[in-house]
Amino acid sequence: MRTRLLVVLVALALAVVAAFAVPLLTATAEQRTQQLVISRTADVDRFVVLAQQAVDTRDPATLAGDAERYAQLYGEGVVIVDARRVPLVQAGGLTAADAAVHALVEAAMRNEPAPRVDRLDPWSAEPAYFARPVGTGTRVSGVVVLRASVTAAAADVATRWSTIGAGALLVAVVFVLLAVVLARWMVRPLHELETGVLAVAAGHRAHVPERAGPRELRSLAAEVNRMSEAVLEAAEQQHRLVADASHQLRNPMAALRLRVDSLAGRIEGDDTTYRATVAEVERLEKLLDGLLALALAESTATRVAAGGADEACDLASVLAERVDAWRPAAEDAGSAIVPPPGHDEPVTVRCPEGELAQILDVLLDNAVHYAGRGAKITTGWEAGTDTATLVVRDDGPGLSTEDRARATERFWRAGGEGAPRGTGLGLAIAHQQVRTRGGVLELRQAVPHGLEARVTLPLREVPR
Repeated sequence: MRTRLLVVLVALALAVVAAFAVPLLTATAEQRTQQLVISRTADVDRFVVLAQQAVDTRDPATLAGDAERYAQLYGEGVVIVDARRVPLVQAGGLTAADAAVHALVEAAMRNEPAPRVDRLDPWSAEPAYFARPVGTGTRVSGVVVLRASVTAAAADVATRWSTIGAGALLVAVVFVLLAVVLARWMVRPLHELETGVLAVAAGHRAHVPERAGPRELRSLAAEVNRMSEAVLEAAEQQHRLVADASHQLRNPMAALRLRVDSLAGRIEGDDTTYRATVAEVERLEKLLDGLLALALAESTATRVAAGGADEACDLASVLAERVDAWRPAAEDAGSAIVPPPGHDEPVTVRCPEGELAQILDVLLDNAVHYAGRGAKITTGWEAGTDTATLVVRDDGPGLSTEDRARATERFWRAGGEGAPRGTGLGLAIAHQQVRTRGGVLELRQAVPHGLEARVTLPLREVPR
């Protein structure tokens, strides 16, 4: 935006300078041309008077002397002829036989006005001709033709144009500098506003300066800062609500669990209802644990976005440890977990070891309980230039495209007969934890069937 605004302001400034400079250049050239015309017209008029005296006295000696001195002094040619076209004076290399002189003499004999002198430019080189008839009224007793050099006048025009051009260039430079300052003054607050809005979107608290730029932008900066405070406060209240609700419900849930467990030895006959009650209590406990974990993940996202600690761990080591921990559960479920390949060097990702372990627990738990008996669960990792990706793949029934798109939503559970009844928070928590650390959680269709979960996390640079 700054570049576009600067281009507009510079173009406008240059247009204004040109609007003043071009007419000034034209006026200067016309003024110098008029000075030349007035000066040479006066010289021609003086020669007309002298020529009339020479015709009347029949003595052209004085006229010839003045014409020679004029030609030597100014380097310009003079031709004076009488009524019979006979040259009385030819000085400065100009003769009556010249085509231009002949045409002017004939026109003056007919009392036609002399041609107008064109406006002079710095590159003008052609001489200007002036012609006046000698005599009055219809009685023409001769013609005076003067060839004026325009070299000096053109040089004057060039000098004046150079001065005007230098002044215009100086003014243009000043205008451009003012345009740069103005563009920076106007655009810099916009960049700061953009940074503030992005900070709010990422969970930061916006700190947009309120004393820079136009009044409207200063007001907008104040509104962005207030919006940042309101958004962060609302997010914090939401996190506290979930956390407090989960925490405050733990005591009643613990008391309920104790009372339900105390009834175990007093149930006589069919205990189906009792077992269903115990299952519901256990599911409710898992749901509360999940809500508390989700609230913790979201508060961690806010803390990390605001500049929290940059923790890291070895992805391959955590993956190998969690696979070993889940191998007995997989055997009980009738499936098998293939351990990841060994590694020589650590794969350090920007994620705490505890969080990465929780993410892997969610993925392995889903694979063990949803892939079905006889399923094969493959684990591994891939290291790139800036990221590393851990992979958990099973050859179970998998999920449809629509289900994969909704799998990370809160409280969403895969349907189907015989499907385990979870809380629907596992993948939502894992997705939030991965996103908090700047990573991506993807669910793909495995080949030929099954589900492939891929967690991509940024690598942490190792100091050298």
